[in-house]
Amino acid sequence: MQPVEIDGNHLTLDQIEDILDQDRFVKLSESAILQINKSREVIEHIVRSGSVVYGVNTGFGKFSDVQISAENIDILQENLVKSHASGIGEAFSNDVVKTMLLLKANGLAKGYSGVRLDIVETLVEMFNRDVLPVVPEKGSVGSSGDLAPLAHLALVMIGLGEAEYQGERLRGAEAMKRAGIPVVKLHSKEGLAILNGTQTMTAVAAINSIRASNILESADIVGAMSSEVLLCTDGAFDARIHRVRHQEGQQVSAENLRTLLKDSPLVKSHIGCKKVQDAYSVRCMPQVHGASRDAAVYVRSVVEREINAATDNPLVFSDHEGTVISGGNFHGQPVALSMDFLAIAMSEIGSISERRIAWMMDANLSDGLPAFLAKDGGLNSGYMIAQYAAAALVSENKSLCHPASIDSIPTSANKEDHVSMGTIGARQCLQVIQNVEHILGIEWLCATQAADFRKPIALAPRTAKAYALLRDAVPILDKDRVTSDDIEKATALLRRKRLVSEVWD
Repeated sequence: MQPVEIDGNHLTLDQIEDILDQDRFVKLSESAILQINKSREVIEHIVRSGSVVYGVNTGFGKFSDVQISAENIDILQENLVKSHASGIGEAFSNDVVKTMLLLKANGLAKGYSGVRLDIVETLVEMFNRDVLPVVPEKGSVGSSGDLAPLAHLALVMIGLGEAEYQGERLRGAEAMKRAGIPVVKLHSKEGLAILNGTQTMTAVAAINSIRASNILESADIVGAMSSEVLLCTDGAFDARIHRVRHQEGQQVSAENLRTLLKDSPLVKSHIGCKKVQDAYSVRCMPQVHGASRDAAVYVRSVVEREINAATDNPLVFSDHEGTVISGGNFHGQPVALSMDFLAIAMSEIGSISERRIAWMMDANLSDGLPAFLAKDGGLNSGYMIAQYAAAALVSENKSLCHPASIDSIPTSANKEDHVSMGTIGARQCLQVIQNVEHILGIEWLCATQAADFRKPIALAPRTAKAYALLRDAVPILDKDRVTSDDIEKATALLRRKRLVSEVWD
């Protein structure tokens, strides 16, 4: 399999998903190598000339007015990395860290950062050989870039810190040695170029966007199953209704539901019944799922721009007489706002799913299904507490959806007086997504159990595939057992995209 070329301009979320899923290698394009070298020449000229340029031969943040002597420039860069490695808490997952390495290499590959080619190639080699720095989740305010987490990334490059390599947690120098990657010595501006940037929040945002797409497809599938087993009308999914509202996501979800329910014996079994309208959790599924689809499309566009952005500071414009300009591209506001938005959109998918779960639990509303989908109710509780768990996750999501981006705490003695909290927003969004995956897993379990009670009347051909996939992993609940095991099995299938691929392939 050929390596994926990165040049700082053309990386996509689909490529990131493929690279991570297939363990694909990456390499720098020839054009990127040329741009990296050109921008480095500008920095080398500044050092030789003695011109004072922020980040090259000055201190940082509040210390930007302190000039650094030529003999101390390299020490300055190493001190920057060590002092900024102030992360706290549990480490980010390997997928997040690997994406951070990819995005940092891709950002530097644009050729606006002034680093040597060795720096970018080291990041690429760490990515390809799975040398994954241990990066604490907490400690970034998302303004001067993700300073603390990216400093932990940089520590391993210079032989410090810790990294996971081949399943073992090692000192950074040892991990690099075992992988056969030489550690680097940082020169002028290079520490700052690695630490400045939004690559931590954007790595989490990229993974969030990828997982959100799977959630949206999965929600339509399990929602369609619930609609069937609850003997709901499919009239609310009629294309004419959705066409006159002109909302794109709504029309997509409605079309999905129509396709999923096509030729359903369960739907046909109650045509002509007295029920005219269903509860909103089914009748308004296209409107709710569709609005979240539209939100996810917007967020995806923001994230795809950010993964190809130059977000460090200062930036080197080698094609404009070697101009170096200080600005604020490291400020994470675009990612912060989009992550808060995505968290809300995903939370609503979980919220409406839990209402369908609760409907299936209630024998007074579910048209003949036993209470809590239990055989021998009373002796057995069925999925009663699974619905409690879904309700707990929905409630937790309400707290997690408090927007991180509306907060700001000044840092660096008020030099950095407005910050984005984008990394916090991205982390909160990831937790919401994990919760929603579990909620949908619970709905899938319940709809599958309900389908067993509707036999011999069958599901639609496509939803029958979803039923069969789950039943291969989770047997019918004919007597009480540890239901958390069922939930984890269903959620794992959903999270690994087995549900979507099985139903739509």
